[in-house]
Parts: sequence; structure tokens; C-alpha cells
Amino acid sequence: KPIVDSVAVTKPDALLIAPTDVTAMGSPIKAVASSGTKVVLVDTTLEDPSFAASQISSDNKGGGAEAFKAIQQLSPNGGKILVMSVDPGISTTDARVAGFEEAAKADTKFSYLGVQYSHNDPAVAAKLITAALAKDPDIVGVFATNLFSAAGSGTGIRQAGKTDQVKLVGFDAGPDQVKQLKDGTVSALIAQDPYQIGVDGVDQAVAAIKGETVTPTIQTGFHLLTKDNIAGDGAQYVYKSSC
Repeated sequence: KPIVDSVAVTKPDALLIAPTDVTAMGSPIKAVASSGTKVVLVDTTLEDPSFAASQISSDNKGGGAEAFKAIQQLSPNGGKILVMSVDPGISTTDARVAGFEEAAKADTKFSYLGVQYSHNDPAVAAKLITAALAKDPDIVGVFATNLFSAAGSGTGIRQAGKTDQVKLVGFDAGPDQVKQLKDGTVSALIAQDPYQIGVDGVDQAVAAIKGETVTPTIQTGFHLLTKDNIAGDGAQYVYKSSC
């Protein structure tokens, strides 16, 4: 909020922003829009995005469902599975959890143990996974909704000596996530298309400033990356920090 408030003082023509809370960030961002700034929500959204010129994000719910499909393929006999997420109230990770839960509950071979929250701290995620495996040593799959959840979950699984048994699926495909895939910390990654989200965000902001036609909602896709395709077709979906 303090950062958004400081940006508001400069009265920019447009603001591209990824809200960190669907509720708490609503008022400060709406205040920016009320001052005449064209607001474009990228990646994450708000409980009430009606004042935004446009909102662009991945199909996060579909990505969560795809994460479950990956675990299905990796553990075809079924078993116990859980989700490690960040905090409730973040639109993207909440949607990923919802997509995974719906898909998991539709397959009776799997027993869904619910979602735990690591507060974006790998050490907390590791402790939670260690405790979960102590309670349910036969867990076969974990879906980690972001980088730090995956890093901590991977640590917990390794410390429990369950790397071969527990299939870990992560979200995003930045350098650290790809390293996790290549070294076996995660079995699969769900990659977004952040480049296109950025391009669409700028395009919609410019259109809004010029008074041209704006697309209110744009949804981009996702891709499943594994060790088998990361060096081939999947390479194009690895995130890059520069052009």
C-alpha cells in the first residue's frame, strides 16, 4: 500500500500492477484510478476489478488442474496428495489451488489432504512437508503453487528420504524453477506466459490512454514442462529476464 500511495502522488498516465491481496489492495489501487490514471491489472486481480481498464492473467485455475494431471501421470495408482501454497487471499495462487482441488476430488484413486500455507517462506514449507510426511508417510504427490513453496517442499521431501516416492509439481518456469526441474527437486512445472502478459498489459494501457478500444479481460495459457521436454519444445516457455 505505501508503494501504491507514493506512485499515486506522481499521477502517472497508466499503472500496470499485480495486486498482492484481492481485498486489501482494492482501495489504494482504486484511489489511483479515481485520480485519472488508467489501471491495468496484470497476473493477479482484485475482488472488485470493475474500475480497471483491463486485467490480464494466465488461466490459473486451468494450471492447477494441469498440475493434478501431471501427478496423475506420475502416480497412476493414486494415493494421498496435498497442496503447498503461499497465503490465502492472493488471486493467482487461490485459483491454482481451486483448480487442483476440483480435479483431485473428481478422481477417486486420490485422497486429497488439503492445502497448507508456507507464507512464502521455504523453511516453513519444509517444516510443513516434514510434518505432513510424518503423519502420512504414504503421500505420493505435492503441488507447490509458487517458487518458494516448491523449494521448501523439495527440501522437506529430501530430508524425509521420499524423493522417489513423492512427486512434486511446481508452478512457473524461471531460472530457479528450471534448476529444480533439472536436478530432480520437482518432477514437473506449470509454465505461464509472462512475456505475453507484459506485452498485453502495455498494449491495453496505451489503448486506454489514447481512448482506443480496450479489451477488459485477457487470459493467457500455460504449458507443462518436464525433464523430457525442457531441452526441446519446452525450452521456449522458460522465463527470460531480458530480450
